[in-house]
Amino acid sequence: MNHLKLRLLIIFLFTFLVAHAQEKKKFNIHTIAFYNLENLFDTINDPTKFDEASPIMELNTNKGEAYKNKVHNMARVIADIGRDQAKNSPAIIGVSEVENRNVLVDLVNDSLLLDKNYGIIHFDSPDERGIDVALLYQKAIFRPISESKHRLDLYDNVSKRRDYTRDQLLVTGKLDGDLIHVIVNHWPSRSGGEARSRSKREAAAALNKHLIDSLQAIDPYAKIFTMGDFNDDPTNTSIKDILKAENDRDKVKFKGIYNPYENFYKQGLGTTAYRDAWSLFDQIMMTKPLLDRDFSSYRFYKAFIYNKYYLTTKEGRYKGYPFRSWSDGGFSGGFSDHFPVYVYVIKEVDN
Repeated sequence: MNHLKLRLLIIFLFTFLVAHAQEKKKFNIHTIAFYNLENLFDTINDPTKFDEASPIMELNTNKGEAYKNKVHNMARVIADIGRDQAKNSPAIIGVSEVENRNVLVDLVNDSLLLDKNYGIIHFDSPDERGIDVALLYQKAIFRPISESKHRLDLYDNVSKRRDYTRDQLLVTGKLDGDLIHVIVNHWPSRSGGEARSRSKREAAAALNKHLIDSLQAIDPYAKIFTMGDFNDDPTNTSIKDILKAENDRDKVKFKGIYNPYENFYKQGLGTTAYRDAWSLFDQIMMTKPLLDRDFSSYRFYKAFIYNKYYLTTKEGRYKGYPFRSWSDGGFSGGFSDHFPVYVYVIKEVDN
């Protein structure tokens, strides 16, 4: 009798475990990323730009070889971002500090990225250094519907002369059929000091907020990512007071913005370093509909800084810093002076 009861118990437990295993949810996962490519310039002098001051144009020899290695290094990083869990390179990646469309064509045609079939969305901006932002996307995963550039009109506080900077790039499209919006930013630098240049980034934040508000006026439930090199940390006024980004996802209000990178920053983490101090200028923020826990469509899962060991300087005075491409007047063999950032989005699928 005891043997019979034991057998019945084993059968019951087996049936329960099988049924539970069958109920286990499955998800699609994609990576959305941003990377400052640190002066990805070609070797051709453009008379309409101040590109002769770029690091590669200042090389006396082997410009072609340096350019080839720089492109390949950028491709290596992009190919790796998010691969741990998504088992794929980013579905979408915003980039900054690119000179023109030609360098992006070379990048997506690198041997490490060619099979991903990346599309390119790029506009020339009026930046004085000749650098732009752009969006790369895997054509099999993301289908663009519209794209536009948005100018930031700035004037120097002292001279009152026009200060030319990067446009903000807005792309709307469908990620595996889900409608999303992506804004790619590279806000004005801290040249001249943080306080003196602060108003420029606050103006950039106001433009960014205007774009988000405009999208939400059309659809209050719009899924919006705003990403980039903001040249401000998550706690600066441009992001906290103008964008009103919240670091607690449960406190994000309707039409509000969530910034997972504020918590990274408060933990002492960063994406770029200067004089032994870390900054977290590179961030990906998102609107509230991406935070819902109904995974019938793509929602935010987790945020990360891509600071793998091979991207860090191994020795010398900059040990531990991002392993940059250009230093001491030459090509270092490195990657960028910024770490990339990325988020996973997930969607439940039928078993």
